[in-house]
Amino acid sequence: MNTSVAKTRPLPLNHPVVSSDRWLSARKTLLAREKELTHLHDQIARERRELPWERVEKNYVFDTPEGRRTLSELFEGRRQLLVQHFMFGPGWEQGCPSCSFMADHSDGMNVHLAHRDITLVAISHAPLVDIERFRQRMGWQFGWVSSHDSDFNQDFHVSFTPEEMAKGEVYYNYGMQSFPAEEAPGISVFYKDDAGEIFHTYSTYGRGVEVMIGAYNLIDLTPKGRDENDVPNKMEWVRHHDRYDTDSIGKPASTAGSCCDAHV
Repeated sequence: MNTSVAKTRPLPLNHPVVSSDRWLSARKTLLAREKELTHLHDQIARERRELPWERVEKNYVFDTPEGRRTLSELFEGRRQLLVQHFMFGPGWEQGCPSCSFMADHSDGMNVHLAHRDITLVAISHAPLVDIERFRQRMGWQFGWVSSHDSDFNQDFHVSFTPEEMAKGEVYYNYGMQSFPAEEAPGISVFYKDDAGEIFHTYSTYGRGVEVMIGAYNLIDLTPKGRDENDVPNKMEWVRHHDRYDTDSIGKPASTAGSCCDAHV
């Protein structure tokens, strides 16, 4: 279990400081690169939309605060469903700090997503009673349901059995690899047509889930950036939003915040 201390780096003392003209020249050079990235992002988004779909054959059923609901009912009358595979396993005291960092963005986005025919829901393997307890603590309003009694998490490769973990490698992010926990993060997208058929259109894992973390985009604009270069677990600085030490903002964190420690 990772118990290392998340550290912050000072800014380099020898960072170049130049005239306004030289700064503007360097900024325009970077702007050209940023535009290239924007165009590439748009191109990949088009290619993503062109991916073939697969029909969802299973009738997945989930525990929700409103009772048992099918995957179809999770769409709430819309055609598109975004699922956050939230790392929160049976017996865990709390959800993963990094998945919580993702989820902190959800409530603000929801009204805008709904106006683009999109429903956003988090799905976890933990029992609903544990999800509701943690949700109340965090103050979240977005939809969050339990897949505790279904194959959903296993079928989308975000929950692993003890037998799979014992082998040292699990199938995650489209390949076999070692993974330190029995739950993993991800995002999946589904479409429901007018006949009620559901299709799986896309899933992303690993660093792909950063699309939910708008704070990272702002952090990337700053001189120190993510400040994660010298630590093995890139998000070990992240805490549940009610667990940061507000008296030491910007200073080293006192305890580890890795996903592997989520249930401690």
